[in-house]
Amino acid sequence: MSVLLLSDAPPIPEQGAGTDEWDLLQKEALGLHRSGDYDRALVVAGRALEVAEKKHGRDHPNVATSLNSLAESYRAQYKFAKAEPLYKRSLAIREKALGPDHPEVATSLHNLAELYWSQYQNAKAEPFYARALAIREKALGPRRCQPE
Repeated sequence: MSVLLLSDAPPIPEQGAGTDEWDLLQKEALGLHRSGDYDRALVVAGRALEVAEKKHGRDHPNVATSLNSLAESYRAQYKFAKAEPLYKRSLAIREKALGPDHPEVATSLHNLAELYWSQYQNAKAEPFYARALAIREKALGPRRCQPE
C-alpha cells in the first residue's frame, strides 16, 4: 500500500498583508521535508511555530499548520512518540478554530491516522481515516474522493 503524505496547503495571506516571516518559514520547512532533510525541516518548522504563537497566540490555525509540519518530519524519522502529541494538538486547534467539518480538520485526522498506520495500529487508525473521508466527501462530493 502506498502512503500519501498530506501536507498543508500554503497559507492564505491575511488581507492587506504581504508574505510574512511565518509564511516564508513554513514554505521552507515544507520544501526541506519534501527533499528529505528532516532534521533541518524540524528546525525551520520549530521557528515557524514560535513565530505563529508569538503573532497569533497558541490556538491559531497557523500554529496548527506548524505543529503538523513538525509532526510530519518526526513521523518520517520514525519518531512516533514525538509526532503524536503534535498531531493531536494540531487537530484540536483546527477543530476549535475552523469547526469539526473543515477540510483542514480532515487533513489533521488523516495525518494522525497515518501515524497509527505507520505503527501497525490499524484499528486505532481506522476511525480517523473514516472521519477524514466523511469530511472530504461532504466538502468535495464522493466522486472527488475516489482514486483515479
